[in-house]
Amino acid sequence: MIDKPSYQEDFVLIYNNHEKPATNTYILNMRRITLILWIIIVQIKVEAFDMNSFIGKADAFMKKYVENGQVAYSNVKQDLADVENLYKEIGLTNLNASTQAEKKAFYINAYNIIVIYSIAKHFPVNSPMDVKGFFDTIKHRVAGEMLTLNELEGKKLLQPFKDGRLHLVLVCAAKSCPPLANYAYTPEKVEEQLTDRTVLALNNKDWIKVYPRLKKAELPKIFEWYKDDFRPEGKTVLSWINQFRKEKIPPSYFLTHYDYDWSLNDKK
Repeated sequence: MIDKPSYQEDFVLIYNNHEKPATNTYILNMRRITLILWIIIVQIKVEAFDMNSFIGKADAFMKKYVENGQVAYSNVKQDLADVENLYKEIGLTNLNASTQAEKKAFYINAYNIIVIYSIAKHFPVNSPMDVKGFFDTIKHRVAGEMLTLNELEGKKLLQPFKDGRLHLVLVCAAKSCPPLANYAYTPEKVEEQLTDRTVLALNNKDWIKVYPRLKKAELPKIFEWYKDDFRPEGKTVLSWINQFRKEKIPPSYFLTHYDYDWSLNDKK
């Protein structure tokens, strides 16, 4: 019996004989292999997202640059790669297999990090309003979708979760925003964290201003702009606020909304 030449031997014979059809076939096969490998690599990158790893890095970032609700933007600017890496990871994330709690925590963290990244990128600025289209025009890649900050807030958080507490954790880089937490939100604790930050903000006398002698209370503008988010099941905005307050605001008090301070929440 005559042994059949191996694949390697066959290729050497073809190559040495300069058979053009075989050479073209080889090149075509190599291109196919290269394409398949590229697809596999891209798929691995998308599917290899580790929620715990991302949250750990986000948590370390917030602890490093946020203090007393304010952000050290000059330091973030100097070490821009720190926030850039998180920003890129937000864009590459795949949430197809994620739970609702994972999505909720991810999108909250994504919003706050994108805001910090966007300010640091343009820093020095005095306000997010100094950057044209900051909230409603500039788009960012978030879990594979191109979204503005307003779209991220509305479509990915407020509409699906219908949770007024979200307004107390999504921080828009302005002084009149609720104080920014110096930690990341986690799927395991996101509900507890939302309540903690809401209680903190709504009992802050500089954020909810109560004047007993005048029987009056002044609220941040978000309770006017987003009033429907704070009136579930026909309740009033005040009743929503009072459920988180230690000292309830009497229903008889006159409620107004103070002017929003868009100055940057910058840690000097």
